[in-house]
Amino acid sequence: MTIADKLMIFAVIVGPILAVQVQKIIEAWKSGRERKIHIFRVLMATRGTPVTPNHVEALNLIDIEFSGNNKKEKSVRDAWKIYLNHLCEYPKDYQDPAYKSKVDVWTNKTSDCLVDMLYTMAQTLGYDFDKVQLKKGAYTPQGFLDLEFEQSLARRGLLDVLYGKRGIPVIPFENPDRASPGKSENQIQSNKS
Repeated sequence: MTIADKLMIFAVIVGPILAVQVQKIIEAWKSGRERKIHIFRVLMATRGTPVTPNHVEALNLIDIEFSGNNKKEKSVRDAWKIYLNHLCEYPKDYQDPAYKSKVDVWTNKTSDCLVDMLYTMAQTLGYDFDKVQLKKGAYTPQGFLDLEFEQSLARRGLLDVLYGKRGIPVIPFENPDRASPGKSENQIQSNKS
């Protein structure tokens, strides 16, 4: 048996094994990239409503999916750390006279941190977005913002009642049909018809 024959036998045995291993490596790389793109897509889709569960879930997956040792993935993790650190610094003292202005400053910086992180992610994944497009390109209907604001106010008010900080105001209600003196029950019923 010649060396060429031995190499042929080796290639016949090892070739399919190598092909399967290479295929697995390619699939793992594609799968990882698809998960990263999914996170980016969710964050892009919800950047106008950052308190939605999908947005929060995508943020919490960044450390797992962008865990590579290369420079680009590390830059995504670093941008996420800066954003997370800022999110944890929300002004909490409602009694502070400067509370509203502090919240306004915090909100503006939050937007900037999110845009910086999305920009870094876009660069890592090969998308060509500029920061202005990332910041101003999201559509959030005013109705969503109003609903979110009203729900927040309602929750806060209910919590104030539950914690004994505020009472429930009771205002007497007068039915205009019953308030008029001299109306009989029949007249009230005929007015309703």
